[in-house]
Amino acid sequence: MRQSRILITTIALFCLCVTQAQTSESPRFIQLGSKTNVPSGWLQFCISYNSECLTTASQPRDIVLTDKAWKNLVSVNAWVNNNIKPMTDMEHYRMIQWWRYPDDGAGACHSYALLKRRILMQAGWPREALLMTIVRETNGEGHAVLTVKTDKGEYILDNLNQNILLWSETPYHYVKRQSQADQNNWVSLRDTREVNVTSSRAY
Repeated sequence: MRQSRILITTIALFCLCVTQAQTSESPRFIQLGSKTNVPSGWLQFCISYNSECLTTASQPRDIVLTDKAWKNLVSVNAWVNNNIKPMTDMEHYRMIQWWRYPDDGAGACHSYALLKRRILMQAGWPREALLMTIVRETNGEGHAVLTVKTDKGEYILDNLNQNILLWSETPYHYVKRQSQADQNNWVSLRDTREVNVTSSRAY
């Protein structure tokens, strides 16, 4: 009888440890909501770069995150962050917002994300895995980042951070992003985290 109680207690403690480990791990994939309105910035982008928006619906695709792919992501993120000068659209264009590539070497957060997306697509990465994303910073300000959807999780390329983090390890509140099936449709995001955590963990 005593051995049975010890065995039951051991099993219970093991299950508790497993449960705690599972709940403490940062979520790798965010929950999608319903279709939502397209940001005015993307509509502006499509006016300026019309040919890039003339796409049809396609099958969603995730990147297989090999060591080579990870190094490519790190390289692109660092190069763009180090070579583009941060400048608000008001300073740059005398407009509150204008989504454009930073071809003159300067741009706001969305310009960084757009350029990273373009470089990765030119390198053969599928558009369906490179998603423009709208978040809110801790101070409530809007911000744009690039979500890279992989088989190991959803990673964020951000001009405010040289480290590439899981979405759930960033300090942002996630609002909406491009649909994987159609870049011209956007979906809302359900940010279910109770606590925001930042780290430099890769994958």
